[in-house]
Amino acid sequence: MSKILIAEDEVLMLKALEFKLKKDGYQVDVAADGRQAMEKVKNETYDLILTDIMMPFVGGMEILSYVKNDPIKKHTPVLLISAVGLENIVLEGFSLGADDFIYKPFNLNELSVRIKRYVKQNAF
Repeated sequence: MSKILIAEDEVLMLKALEFKLKKDGYQVDVAADGRQAMEKVKNETYDLILTDIMMPFVGGMEILSYVKNDPIKKHTPVLLISAVGLENIVLEGFSLGADDFIYKPFNLNELSVRIKRYVKQNAF
């Protein structure tokens, strides 16, 4: 069973994502802010990380940068989600190694298809 971390500070969004991904058959860890997410990323291994960009304490870009600069975790797909779709933020995310960028609001079924694609690609 693939293990996914969801880092999202909006409670309703976090619960909706958690429900959908568990329904899709994934093992799901959640973090309600960036500090919790960073602790989990440092101590656990995930098959995919889904993180909001703007969160309290530690932002999604910092989490992305940490993962992609870690020799063991660098192949973990990281999908950024954000209500802010400014081109410079999107480009910064991709330059740091983001695998995908999803704008809020988004369709949960579309997100599910994207996640399946990344988890399947990285299953060895």
